[in-house]
Amino acid sequence: MITANNIKKLFNKKTVLITGGTGSFGSTMLNKIKNYNCKIKVFSRDELKQDILRAKINKTNVDFIVGDVRDKDSVSSAMKNVDIVFHAAALKQVPSCEFFPDQATSTNILGSSNVFNAAIENNVKKVVALSTDKAVMPINSMGMTKALMEKNLLSKARNAKHKTKLSIVRYGNVIYSRGSVIPLFVNQIINNKNITVTNPNMTRFLISLDEAISLVFLALNESKNGDIFIKKSPAAKISQIAKCLLEIFNSKEKIKMIGIRHGEKVFETLATKNELLSCDMRKNYFKIKIDNRSLNYDNYFKKGNSKIPMEDYTSDNTYRLTNPQLKKLLLNIPEIKRLVKK
Repeated sequence: MITANNIKKLFNKKTVLITGGTGSFGSTMLNKIKNYNCKIKVFSRDELKQDILRAKINKTNVDFIVGDVRDKDSVSSAMKNVDIVFHAAALKQVPSCEFFPDQATSTNILGSSNVFNAAIENNVKKVVALSTDKAVMPINSMGMTKALMEKNLLSKARNAKHKTKLSIVRYGNVIYSRGSVIPLFVNQIINNKNITVTNPNMTRFLISLDEAISLVFLALNESKNGDIFIKKSPAAKISQIAKCLLEIFNSKEKIKMIGIRHGEKVFETLATKNELLSCDMRKNYFKIKIDNRSLNYDNYFKKGNSKIPMEDYTSDNTYRLTNPQLKKLLLNIPEIKRLVKK
């Protein structure tokens, strides 16, 4: 990973735009870079969250822009004189995207296209888009729309006529982010309710917000057009997380198995075996390079890849956290730490 000094240099005298800037990622990124010698534009459609964040940050180098990535004009206006874009705006909740796939399409696909096009038109130097393990072999609307966001970015990255470098970071469950399973379990425990687990053998990748930010910094520093950066992450069983939280809170509540819900997988995949064929394997991450295919179909019958595909990189075959490791991770979460001390 790059040093703190190198990170500062990346932002020196730059203008940064964060779409979805009032979300978990956006507000954390803002806190990380607010004291650097740069100008920051926080772009989101939630004026209340902006007002709260504005009062909390209180920095003259931060501008708040009310806008929606679905609105091409507002995106283009916000993109003027920008050097770096972090594209975090998305509909991320699996159930809501299942019920309203047209809304997921409008934000995750069409909205993302607006962001990429505006960046190219305004000669933005670098764009880093946030993706998810659910975009790999997707079975739900959220994953499908994020997968098409990725494909859209890669198609634009193949265009050598512009100077904007577009890259992707892809990671699994961010620990204690809004709508994730850990705050749900904690809420059930402190309200003396049974913990509802869908399937005891279900596994999920776990990554902290700080690790997600570090991966974005890495992509910003190292990326070439169309690179996908994937953090090698540990995983844990959902039932294991539930049991560890019960022990942490010394709770006698039970674990109730409710069965897999629509749109859920037993395990998630961060990289397919085919993607890993064109991958730079690093110690802590994968860097998947863009393929150089064209619409000349004749090439498909003349040349292929002689490498033998390995297995997919999944939450089932990655390193599995032990109970002591998982408890330590959970106890480092500020919200849990605060509740345990009460």
